[in-house]
Amino acid sequence: MKLFVRDLTVIDASYLCPQRGMVGESWILDVVMSGELNEMSMVLDFSRVKKQIKQLVDQYVDHRLLIPSASVAIQTAATKADYMTVDLISDQHAIHLHSPEQAFCFIDTDAITIESVTEYVQQLLLGHLPSNVQGLEITLRHEKIDGAFYHYSHGLKKHDGNCQRIAHGHRSPVELVVNGQRNAELEQQWAQRWHDIYLGSQEDVISVSELTLSSAVNINDDTHYGFRYTAPQGEFELAIAKSVTEILATDTTVELLASYIAEKIKPQLATTDRLDVFAYEGVGKGAMVTLG
Repeated sequence: MKLFVRDLTVIDASYLCPQRGMVGESWILDVVMSGELNEMSMVLDFSRVKKQIKQLVDQYVDHRLLIPSASVAIQTAATKADYMTVDLISDQHAIHLHSPEQAFCFIDTDAITIESVTEYVQQLLLGHLPSNVQGLEITLRHEKIDGAFYHYSHGLKKHDGNCQRIAHGHRSPVELVVNGQRNAELEQQWAQRWHDIYLGSQEDVISVSELTLSSAVNINDDTHYGFRYTAPQGEFELAIAKSVTEILATDTTVELLASYIAEKIKPQLATTDRLDVFAYEGVGKGAMVTLG
């Protein structure tokens, strides 16, 4: 007997890639389990197992920075208790972090792909299911998006949960409606503008010379932004290239991102035009702003 759970949860995370830098992602998780019927004529209690799987994924994968630990471009080092540095060594996308260990997820692969993350999640879940469950199949998939989308990473220092981690992200559609009609040209402009972007807050910017970086790092303020903030989970530090970063005067919650997009677009339109911005944070959730 097989049981399936579609859309069990969504993994919102970022990963490091020598070719793309820091990439925000959102993957939908589907699960198929096979096994013998128990004394209640069920393979398992759906509600219990769904909760258990989601807790494991949330604890070890979701809202973390996924690191391909077998990549020659990755260097790591322990610092003070429960903290570490992570460096992506790349001519085009050098990225350097110093954060609590719980902000990272290390996967034994030379590249983060949907396949390598699927295998990691499958191994994570094995051994945590009822004894009568004999098989487990994990599928990660992207949301089907009708239109433009972008990949962004950020951190929300005022958040009580795991969103406070400085390097997590999302794959998000954007819908821009002018006078009741979606504007594909404007949507594509923002998809290109925020392709593999890091969105940072001005109040968190510091000189890279003030960051706790590994001794091998050789960067400066001409090429990189430095970010540092303290949140409930600890102190987070990041150095990332200016070419893949956009600085906002506010925090980077989805509500403020929607307002930011609207404020940037409205001057391009006629004064009488109505603008509706639908900004998403991953899959199926977000914020909307209307101007005009």
